[in-house]
Amino acid sequence: MPWSNQNGSGGNNQGPWGQGPRRPGGGSGGGGTPPDLEEIIRKSQDQLKNALPGGGGGSPIFIGVIVLGLLLLWIFQSVYTVQPDQRGVVLLFGKPKSEISQPGLHFLWWPIEKVEMVSIVERQINIGGNSRTGATQGLMLSGDQNIVDVQFSVLYSITNPQNYLFNVDQPEDTLRQVAESAMREVVGRRPAQDIFRDNRQAIADDVKSTIQTTMNTYGAGIDVNTVSIEDAAPPREVADAFDEVQRAEQNEDQFVEEANQYSNQQLGQARGEAAKIREEAAAYKDRVVNEAEGEAQRFISIYDEYSKAPEVTRKRIFLETMEEVYRSSNKFIVEQNQGQGVVPYLPLNELSRNNSSGGSN
Repeated sequence: MPWSNQNGSGGNNQGPWGQGPRRPGGGSGGGGTPPDLEEIIRKSQDQLKNALPGGGGGSPIFIGVIVLGLLLLWIFQSVYTVQPDQRGVVLLFGKPKSEISQPGLHFLWWPIEKVEMVSIVERQINIGGNSRTGATQGLMLSGDQNIVDVQFSVLYSITNPQNYLFNVDQPEDTLRQVAESAMREVVGRRPAQDIFRDNRQAIADDVKSTIQTTMNTYGAGIDVNTVSIEDAAPPREVADAFDEVQRAEQNEDQFVEEANQYSNQQLGQARGEAAKIREEAAAYKDRVVNEAEGEAQRFISIYDEYSKAPEVTRKRIFLETMEEVYRSSNKFIVEQNQGQGVVPYLPLNELSRNNSSGGSN
């Protein structure tokens, strides 16, 4: 007990100033007058003087040293420095002021004011995989009822230190929960194939927009810079089955590609053949038409000449026709008035052979 005797003497209750409490009625055992307050203060001053070097006293030097020490302590508490990657929020009686302390040296009225420092460098939180909150954090259900294990990170920075400190309790944990919820929402609207490889960037953009909208609603003073999907895989229990499906899809894509190549090759050859046939038909048509037009023009020319001099033209046609006929036939010319007259028999076959042998020689 605070009034118990500390020197071991029994029955003599002493107070902290050397005498025990006295109760009304007097007497050493039961009561007495209350302790004198002035006497207590005087004894306290004497004990403080004895504890200080040189006996203290009321000298101006001693008082000046105390005042100087208090002044240095006040200055030390009132002056603060904000680093380039920090911002300061000054609190007046615990209420934040509207001004934000920029990098540099600043002053506040301590102890009624104090400052809270906030780092504005870009920060990162990782969700899923081997995160500190557990390995099942990244397990999500896709839109086609498949379970996927998504590991992603969120890069963010603090744009409003005052809102960051006082609007949301534990803002980093809040951001983590909002990011996980947004990813679950977006993945739940899409098939698993999109998150595996087909459309990761669009999913990351949707998640970033959802996170930023939610944090702005909370007034957290946080700006989400990037959402990066680092890995997306099926759970270990079904990883082999998913690998088989992936290989089958790859084989299907390969077969489809080969079929498309073969189809394009055959189609190209068929189109080439068709183009060749069309070109040949067009050339044949042009040739026949030109020949017919030439023959017609020749006939018209001959007719025009014939109409000018029918007898001459008729005789010319006759001579040209006879020339064409005799040119490719064997001819035997028998001149008149030669010999005894016409021989009743001519060896035409022998003459033909002689003519042929003579022609070859």
